[in-house]
Amino acid sequence: MPTATPSAAERRLTAFLDGEDSPDISNPIHSTAVAGQYGFKAALVGGVTVYGWATPPILEVLGERWLRDGWSDAAFRQPVYPGDELTITATREGDDVASWQIVNAAGVACVAGVAGLGAAPFLQDLEIPTHLVAEPRPAALPWLTMEIAPIGRDLRAMAVPISVEDMEAYVDGKQIDPHPRWHGQEALIHPGWIAARMTPLLHHSFDYSPAIHTRSQIQHLAPAHAGQTVTVAGRFIDTFERKNNHYAVLDGLVLAADGTHLARARHTTIFNVHKNRT
Repeated sequence: MPTATPSAAERRLTAFLDGEDSPDISNPIHSTAVAGQYGFKAALVGGVTVYGWATPPILEVLGERWLRDGWSDAAFRQPVYPGDELTITATREGDDVASWQIVNAAGVACVAGVAGLGAAPFLQDLEIPTHLVAEPRPAALPWLTMEIAPIGRDLRAMAVPISVEDMEAYVDGKQIDPHPRWHGQEALIHPGWIAARMTPLLHHSFDYSPAIHTRSQIQHLAPAHAGQTVTVAGRFIDTFERKNNHYAVLDGLVLAADGTHLARARHTTIFNVHKNRT
């Protein structure tokens, strides 16, 4: 660990909705109208966008290596609403590990996690899909239910182009992160964007809505550069019910155009949200 790396870092940010506030979007829980129907006081800000906001503090305490050989385990505990005043902190607990959290003005830790360098403690639990050839999304897809969930089977792989211009627009618009590492011909792909591939991956095989992201476990394996088409493949790991909510767990693999494994992830989401929440 370079001696110049600080032991703690902080970022302050006012939360904002990262898309259109409309019930017609693919996940309408991110709209005021539909979130209210499920008992929330406002639209929910996208979890993977919020996760990405922790990237600068994590990088400050763990260094650039984290982007190519690092991991994070994030639990989404409470909603983040537009206008929330957030304090994002990362604290190094050792040379290779840091704790981090995103706290609102009321002192509630909305998101909390651990990040580290090298192989994640959960890496051996992640399953690697074998179907790695991208296919187009069919015009009609089955509606995801616990009964038809393809536990233990691969999902349809998808191709995702990510140009330098796309990445610059993502970090400028969704992450408010002007760091040069995300810009120009050598632009790296932001960790928030990588985490955000898991929801479209499941939507590439099934229809479902609304949904709430609850956990992300991500292992970065190699430098991920914009200006290419990546392939996102995955496997449906499990489904379960908790407090009348139906959850899906899937493992994903992000591959570079040349086949290099860029990242692996486990994504947990509520795909059937119970309306009468308690």
